[in-house]
Amino acid sequence: MTAATSSSTGFRPHRVVVLALDGLLPFELGIPHRIFGRPKDARGRHLYEVVTCSVRPPGPVETDADFAIHVAHGPEALATADTVIVPASYELGPVYEEGVLTDELAAALTHLRPGTRLASICTGVYVLAAAGFLDGRPATTHWSDAERLQRLFPQVDVDPDVLFIDDGDVLTSAGVAAGLDLCLHIVRRDHGSAVANDVARRTVVPPHRDGGQAQYIARPVPDPQQASTTAARAWALGRLHEPIQLRDMAAQEAMSVRTFTRRFREETGVSPGQWLTQQRVERARHLLESTDRSVDQVAHDAGFGTAQSMRQHMQAALGVTPTAYRRTFRTGKGPQTGGDPAPAVAAGRPRALRR
Repeated sequence: MTAATSSSTGFRPHRVVVLALDGLLPFELGIPHRIFGRPKDARGRHLYEVVTCSVRPPGPVETDADFAIHVAHGPEALATADTVIVPASYELGPVYEEGVLTDELAAALTHLRPGTRLASICTGVYVLAAAGFLDGRPATTHWSDAERLQRLFPQVDVDPDVLFIDDGDVLTSAGVAAGLDLCLHIVRRDHGSAVANDVARRTVVPPHRDGGQAQYIARPVPDPQQASTTAARAWALGRLHEPIQLRDMAAQEAMSVRTFTRRFREETGVSPGQWLTQQRVERARHLLESTDRSVDQVAHDAGFGTAQSMRQHMQAALGVTPTAYRRTFRTGKGPQTGGDPAPAVAAGRPRALRR
C-alpha cells in the first residue's frame, strides 16, 4: 500500500482506520489523528485520511476515563483501510485473559482486506496476536505486559526492551509515548524524514526516537543535584561532521569517561557511540533528501568519513543504501503519490530498528 495514491480519477489520501475498543485510553486514541492528520503534499492536500470505527454500529464507546466517546463508523470501515491501528484498551476481556477473540471482535476483523498494514499501540498488540497476525513474528508492548503476552502467545517473538518494532506490514509499539514514535516512524517510512520532522515540530515532540531504544530507563530524569549530559549532546550535534571522541564529550561535562558513559545511558537509554550513530544517520537522511550534495560529501558532512561507512550504517539502521534512500525521498520529487514504496525502505528488516 502506498501512503497516497493517484489514479485516473485523481488523488486519494492513504486511509488510516483506528479501531476503538471499550476501555480505550483517550490519549492513545488521539495519537493517530494528531500525527496522520498533519502531513500534506506540495499542493496542500492531506496525505492521510483518518477515521475511527468500533466493532459495533455507530454509537458510544466506553473509555477508561469518566466519559464515553461517540464513534461514527462501524466495523465496515475496516474494509476501506490502507492501515489499521489498534490502540490500547483496559477491557479486552477474553483477549487479554485467555488470548482468544470475542465473537464481536472476530467478526469485525473479517472486514480487513489482504495487504492492509496493521499497527498496535501498547495492549492493542493482544488483538493482533489473538487474530494470528503475529504468529512467528517479532512484536513488542508495554514492558509490564510483555511477560503475559509471551505466555499467552508463545508463537510470538516478544521483545520487551524496545519502543517499537517494524516488521514490514505489521508494526507494534510499547505504551503511550511510544505510540507517537511509531506513528512518526510510519510517516517517515512513507514520506521521508523532512515530512515526519515537520509533523513532530508542529506536535512539539522529539522528531525521532530509534525503535531499538530501551523502554525503561532507570533514571529518565536526572537528579537535580547531579550533572546532566545535555551540554555534551548539544556540543556533539554542532560538530557531527568532525571526529568525536568519547573523552571529548565527557570533557564538556567535566566528568570521567566512565561516569559520563553511565550517566549518558541513564538519560538516553543508549551508549554515547550508539547515540552518535543515530544522529549521524538522521543528518545523512536530511542531507540526502534536501540537498544535491554527492554521497561522498554527505558521508563527510554527516561524520561518517567515507561513503562506504555511511552505506553500512544506513543499511544496518534502515535496510536501504544512501542512493536508494535519496531516490525514494528526494524533496524535489515531492511526496510519492503512485506506485509502490521502495521495498527496502518500506519493509525494512524484522529487526531493522533494534539497537
